[in-house]
Amino acid sequence: MPTDSQKSVSVSADAVPSPLSEPTADETPTTDAENLAAEKDHDLTEPIPEETTISEETTIPEETITPIEPQDVIEPNGDLTCVLSVRCDSILQHIEWLDPEKVELVPQNGIIYAERTVIFYEGESVFDVLLREMKQNRIHMEFEYTPLYNSAYIEGISNLYEFDCGELSGWMYRVNGWFPNYGCSQYQLKNGDRVEWLYTCDLGADIGGSYAVSGN
Repeated sequence: MPTDSQKSVSVSADAVPSPLSEPTADETPTTDAENLAAEKDHDLTEPIPEETTISEETTIPEETITPIEPQDVIEPNGDLTCVLSVRCDSILQHIEWLDPEKVELVPQNGIIYAERTVIFYEGESVFDVLLREMKQNRIHMEFEYTPLYNSAYIEGISNLYEFDCGELSGWMYRVNGWFPNYGCSQYQLKNGDRVEWLYTCDLGADIGGSYAVSGN
């Protein structure tokens, strides 16, 4: 398979003109110019230069390939799906810890993004899916890249940030009931994964986890 830096073009045998036959005794020899003109009229295209060798796979020079953005080439295959949800219901149990200016931002049922099945693409991470779904549903989200964890770190969702509900509060993610001990950009999704983004007020202890929210 061709790499990202090269593409291959398959050329069928029908596309290559057959060699000109030798003139018989009854035929008048034609000039090279007349032969080229005849080839062009027949194929409606310029004849292939003699110095060009057409193989079964001809490599196009790298400089002729126009770069395109990943979002322009990724297509859903309809087979890969995961379940995603975003909740902050733990805040309802510790509402007295919450910044008073943020109280009105907490939904009554604690659900920011109700659980639903979404499509993802081969090789995408938990972060990729969260970012796309928050954008598509116009839900505020803020993050930063953390070199220490080689991952994006989720600072806030729906304007609820880390430390808004106590010094041990912040966002964590859980996949299939497990809290991964590495950043959300590093977790590559598998078909059928169930991903939950949960706001913790007590370093994960109130939502079934027990490790620091650093790196989410």
